[in-house]
Amino acid sequence: MTDYTDSFLKDILQRTKVVAVVGVSMNPVRPSYYVARYLSLKGYTVIPVNPGHAGKALFGQTVRASLAEISEPVDMVDIFRRSEAVPPIVDEALSAFPDLRTIWMQIGVEHPEAAAKAQARGVDVVMNRCPKIEYQRLFGELRMGGFATGVISSKL
Repeated sequence: MTDYTDSFLKDILQRTKVVAVVGVSMNPVRPSYYVARYLSLKGYTVIPVNPGHAGKALFGQTVRASLAEISEPVDMVDIFRRSEAVPPIVDEALSAFPDLRTIWMQIGVEHPEAAAKAQARGVDVVMNRCPKIEYQRLFGELRMGGFATGVISSKL
């Protein structure tokens, strides 16, 4: 299922404080970088996870090689990996974070079986969506053509 109510998505974004971003890039033009940066600017604690960059600093946090290296509680795991890479990430997340509330799979990322496994453990799952886009849409920050949504310029 990838059809979610606005209230479901808004609840997730409002209750979440700490996000582990799996597959984050150090390259500022990559979506995983600017989504993670956006979330950190919105007040979320973003813990970057990428084994190729482990030990480096990003958004005030040390990049971790895996979810298992994170000692603090995590509310949401945001997955920036191909769909076929999702099952072991979900397994690791469920093992590492007993109080995990959400698994979020980015646009183009879906894995119904892994989602069902997480849901069976009481974890909310979002697939094929971007938390940055949903945040902007649900909290009135989405911009189109340089103008805030709902604002019409008389100069057009």
